[in-house]
Amino acid sequence: MSKTKPVHVIRLGRIKAAIWKNDTDNGPRHNVTVSRLYKDEDQWQESASFGRDDLPLLAKVSDQAHTWIFQSQQEESEK
Repeated sequence: MSKTKPVHVIRLGRIKAAIWKNDTDNGPRHNVTVSRLYKDEDQWQESASFGRDDLPLLAKVSDQAHTWIFQSQQEESEK
């Protein structure tokens, strides 16, 4: 059983945006999941909860994800 992987990951510090590609009848569509990484004892975990100090990085990874998707779609349309 293979696990689907994101087509691109953007990480700034502990904030991560994973970009997923979904092929549809109307062409490819992208979705983004964002998470905050933290260490629980010796295990790295992910949370969808963000604190006040996480918000500037959350905005930056969201902006970078938007840019990456936009550029990816432009490259696809040029093919």
